Amino acid sequence: MADYPSSPDYDPNTAESLFEGAAWEKSFASEPNGGNCVEVNLARAGLVGVRDTKLGASPVLVFDRGEWTAFLAAVKAGQFDLPPSSGGD
Repeated sequence: MADYPSSPDYDPNTAESLFEGAAWEKSFASEPNGGNCVEVNLARAGLVGVRDTKLGASPVLVFDRGEWTAFLAAVKAGQFDLPPSSGGD
């Protein structure tokens, strides 16, 4: 994908320009947390932008659709679940 930054000098703060500002979406589940969550942008063909709502416009992480699909599959499979608490914390 030659149309987005992919060098060692990549600065996620410049990635905002790849996405339309109005197209950012956040989960309804973020509302109990005061609206603080992550936002996702699917407006750019083949790319997915992800950012923290608390930080506003930047920094933006950019993934291709394959990377994003693999991440979502891992989340759904529980690969990022926290281990059960031992009760002694």
